[in-house]
Amino acid sequence: MSGNKHSTPRDWVDPDDAPDLSGEPWASRLAKTPARRGRPAVERPKLSTTIRLDAEVVEHFRAAGAGWQSRINAALREWVARNR
Repeated sequence: MSGNKHSTPRDWVDPDDAPDLSGEPWASRLAKTPARRGRPAVERPKLSTTIRLDAEVVEHFRAAGAGWQSRINAALREWVARNR
């Protein structure tokens, strides 16, 4: 194979590259912005627990596909609302 005779010059800069954010006015704006990582905090987060359920119950909810744990939670919420 022969080499590429028309290679791209090494000092070429892609005009679509992101701008330098270390200079003004970006540096001061970025310094004022708080770093937010992860999901936003909720007022009443869900609790992680271990619960033993009959195999038929789990199979029924899993058969409907993804979100089966949320559907079990909704069914339990409905039961709690009826039995207050």
